[in-house]
Amino acid sequence: MQAHVKDFTHRLVASPAGRIHLVEQGTGPLVLLVHGFPESWYSWRHQLPALAAAGYRAVAVDVRGYGRSSRPADPAAYRMLDLVEDNAQVVRALGEETAVIVGHDWGATIAANSALLRPDVFRAVGLLSVPYTPRGGPRPSEIFARMGGEEEFYVSYFQRPGRAEAEIEPDVRGWLAGFYAALSADTMPAPDAADPHFVGPGGTLRDRFPTGPLPAWLGEDDLDVYAGEFERTGLTGALNRYRNMDRDWEDLASLDGAPVTQPSLFAGGLLDASTTWLKDAIDAYPVTLPGLVSSHLLEGCGHWIQQERPAEVNRILTDWLAALPG
Repeated sequence: MQAHVKDFTHRLVASPAGRIHLVEQGTGPLVLLVHGFPESWYSWRHQLPALAAAGYRAVAVDVRGYGRSSRPADPAAYRMLDLVEDNAQVVRALGEETAVIVGHDWGATIAANSALLRPDVFRAVGLLSVPYTPRGGPRPSEIFARMGGEEEFYVSYFQRPGRAEAEIEPDVRGWLAGFYAALSADTMPAPDAADPHFVGPGGTLRDRFPTGPLPAWLGEDDLDVYAGEFERTGLTGALNRYRNMDRDWEDLASLDGAPVTQPSLFAGGLLDASTTWLKDAIDAYPVTLPGLVSSHLLEGCGHWIQQERPAEVNRILTDWLAALPG
């Protein structure tokens, strides 16, 4: 359901990579919304009008590599340092000095690092679905390689350029439908089924995706929006985020163990692997997110939290924003 899309303002602004496409609605203090994989600005379609109605200038970007934003050819151009600078540049390009930043999935990690690296710009940070985990420990590729035994964790599967693209791009719409369904509360595989986050020997990720109806939050027209963008751009720009995790680990060594001290928010779904696997990260919030204002785990909710539970997430966001200083 593409509600309120006609009310959105689209624009392109200059960024270090060339351009960032953004969609905005409303006036007031700036709230920057950063999506995850494999999505686009459109994943915030329910939040833009709600935040605008609450008195904010809500801006959702296409992250570098997605949609109408630039897609550099060099895989190293998708490192965290560059994505943080894109966000800071968007704030400047909009004529603002500071913003609240809110991210989902990879966007949550990008938002947290934006707050860490540019506290002069980002005065508060909201994290959806993926908990904040400070940089530290072994090299990420070594951690992921040890997961799953004979099976391969999806992050490792995504590493080799062209490999995941060969699975996804022949049927982008079908693959996206299965991926979204696999992580949605109402369509995810049963707990005793093969885990769709892993690839069996000689298999593909799609082998374990549900093949039934779409999740309740995802209409055919919504799927058309996502599929249309990736059919046009391909998946390489999006997948290059995963291909920089070791590079980020090196780049961000000075932030080892660093807490995010700005006022913060976390919301996740209780049925989302991101919250169950990273329970220890949530438990550590008194140390890692000392500015945490509120934390929410939604019953019966999967990974796509702001689309599965838009009214609830909108209320959580607007209550938190209203309580922020300034």
